Amino acid sequence: MTDLAAAGGIGNPQSPFAGVDICAQAGFSVPPRTYSPRFEDDIWDLSEVIGLPVEMPPSLRRLDFTAIANPAWRTVAKELIVALLAPRHRAVAILPRALRTPLHLRTCAGRLAELTSWFNWLAAQGVTALREVRDHHCQAYLSHRRYIRSATGEINAERGPGIRRAAAQAVVDVINYRELFSVDRVEIGLRPWAGASPSAVAEMRPGRDQNKTPPLDDTVLRPLLAAALYLTGSFGDYTAALARQARAMTLAHRRLPAAARLDPDRITSVLDSHTRGHVPLVVLADAHIRDRLANGWFPDDPLLAVSLNSLANQAGIRQFNQQWLSTLRSPIENTVTQVGTAKPWARHADTVLSANRDTHLAWTLPLHGGEVVALAGVVRTATIIATAALSGMRASELMELRVGCRLPPEALSPDLVRYRLA
Repeated sequence: MTDLAAAGGIGNPQSPFAGVDICAQAGFSVPPRTYSPRFEDDIWDLSEVIGLPVEMPPSLRRLDFTAIANPAWRTVAKELIVALLAPRHRAVAILPRALRTPLHLRTCAGRLAELTSWFNWLAAQGVTALREVRDHHCQAYLSHRRYIRSATGEINAERGPGIRRAAAQAVVDVINYRELFSVDRVEIGLRPWAGASPSAVAEMRPGRDQNKTPPLDDTVLRPLLAAALYLTGSFGDYTAALARQARAMTLAHRRLPAAARLDPDRITSVLDSHTRGHVPLVVLADAHIRDRLANGWFPDDPLLAVSLNSLANQAGIRQFNQQWLSTLRSPIENTVTQVGTAKPWARHADTVLSANRDTHLAWTLPLHGGEVVALAGVVRTATIIATAALSGMRASELMELRVGCRLPPEALSPDLVRYRLA
């Protein structure tokens, strides 16, 4: 350590962040009794940090330094990430080219990923210390990241400017924070690309002219928005209520006790209630019918499509035991002959105005439980489309919306109503 420090011009090999609590240093809040990573840890698990975006995947909440082959460069990477998260630390604030605003954890995870690629590429080139890095290494790494190559080294395609900028940024970060690093650092005179910014090196076009993603053409947007508004306006409340009922019923059935022995009266009582009320038995979904056929049921069996578990649930039993079928087959067959079968949900749906507004139709046909879930997903997507189009919110902002965020409408005038989201 002493030899490396002297060769690299490092006077004090002790890291300024030794023993630092990462969450405390970065200003992150975590639940009580939650372990906060320390600087010396090779994996910083920040999954429990309060307030991280919903759309941020777990992989970006866990900073893994073990992927860097050179142990000394792991320390360099840790020091850089702390500096990016906590730029007001006294060891960072004095650096002339350091950032003054903390970066988001997601951005730091991206910086670490590219830095890992950069360091491991250097190691593969035979570089053992950062003081050995020269301009040609920086140029070669940028070229390495610029192209997608085949196994034989042939260029197949060129990557976008975002990848090139990230590659240049990794190099520039190691230069800009040089004085901070305690165990290894580049030479003072290293200045690749004549000091150009990462964006200039990547040849990124300025975004002042227009958005990178072009506006959606009206021939697509208008029918899409019309369909989304019709679904949310006509089916939204019905779908939400039905989904809640189906979810509550599913949870209730899971809590039912299992029956060790058959009490035929419990099932026949349920069958009698179906007969008296002319209520169809629950029909199985097609996938379950196919499963029964694969398990040896005959195609002409009158009970092939009857949900036996539904009968058991109505009798207060969690699951129908197939051994009971020999005793109960006859009464079940008699009942299905009289009342038939139907899907369980929305059998008597209310009517709504059709999309062309010339008639009233049931808002939905009867549904299986899985179809209720699918319908809820369709209407949720329509809601997201309508909200995004009318508010201009980004995907990450939409993901932060919570139940109850819709505030009561404000009537500003007889013809003007304002809708707000908290």
